[in-house]
Amino acid sequence: MRLDKLLGNNGFGTRKDVKQLVRKGTVSVNGVTEKDPGAHVDPEKDSVDVLGEPVIHQEFVYIMMNKPPGVISATEDKWDQTVIDLLSENEQRFEPFPVGRLDKDTEGLLLITNDGKLTHELLSPKKDIPKTYYAKIDGRVTEEDTLAFSKGVTLEDGFHTKPGILNIILSDSVSEIELTITEGKFHQVKRMFEAVDKKVVYLKRLSMGNLLLDESLPLGHYRELTQQELNEVDPRKKG
Repeated sequence: MRLDKLLGNNGFGTRKDVKQLVRKGTVSVNGVTEKDPGAHVDPEKDSVDVLGEPVIHQEFVYIMMNKPPGVISATEDKWDQTVIDLLSENEQRFEPFPVGRLDKDTEGLLLITNDGKLTHELLSPKKDIPKTYYAKIDGRVTEEDTLAFSKGVTLEDGFHTKPGILNIILSDSVSEIELTITEGKFHQVKRMFEAVDKKVVYLKRLSMGNLLLDESLPLGHYRELTQQELNEVDPRKKG
C-alpha cells in the first residue's frame, strides 16, 4: 500500500495533506524517515510513525445504516443523494460501498463496507443468505399467498423465485407482513407481490443473515458494527 494512502485511510487528512506531512519529514517507516509519499509499505509488517506516534492501521470499515427513503444505494450519482453521501469524511476515506441494494423508497438495514471478500460472501447466490423484510401491502394477504410464496412465484419476466417464508401480521385492506427470501433480484419483494396481484406500499429490511437492524438507529443514521455483529455476519469466521 502507498504510504500516503495508508495515512489517509487512518485519518491523517486528505491525500494532499498527507503528502505534505510526509515531505516535511514527520513520518518514519521502521525507524527511518520517509519523505516519499508514494513509498510502498506493508501495514501488517512495517512500523509507521507520525511525529513519533505509531499509526494504528485499520484496513476495513463495517457500517450498519438505517437507510432512509429517497436515498439510493450507490457510491455516487449525478441526480440523487446516495447512502455514501450520508457518511462523514471519516468513513468516506475508506471508500466503502453498499452491500447489495435497497430500492430508493425502501428503508431499513443496509451494510456498508470496503471489504470486497465479505461482500462477495453475502451476495453470492450460492450462499442463500436470508433477508427479512417488513412490508405493508395494498390488499388482503391470505394463506393462499403464504402457500404460493413457499413454492416460489413466477415473476412477470418468467423468472421463478426460490421459496420465500411469508408471515402475515395483519390481513386487511392494507395488510402487514414479514417476508424472508434468499435472493436479491431487482425489486424482488415488490415483484413477488405483483405476481399475486398485490402492491407493496411500504418496505423495510429488518435483517440480512444474522445481522439485525438496530431499531434504535433513526432513519439516515449509522454506526460501526460491534465485533460480535461482525463475527455473526461474516461467514468466513464460522466453523
